[in-house]
Amino acid sequence: MQTASTNICERMGRSQELSEFNRGTVIGCHLCNKSIHDISWLLNFPQSTVSGIITKWKQLGTTATQTL
Repeated sequence: MQTASTNICERMGRSQELSEFNRGTVIGCHLCNKSIHDISWLLNFPQSTVSGIITKWKQLGTTATQTL
């Protein structure tokens, strides 16, 4: 019997984006002084994704996706 996958990498694939809510949750955890490792573990997101969201937020002040 197979169970639903809980690994974000397996569910999303590389081309899908996190929702605005999920990106906001990452920033909320960051503002509560959680480490990238802790946020990654808590939310089951790759550390590179968490780091990228935080970096973008620090540089641009937003987590919104870029639209052309």
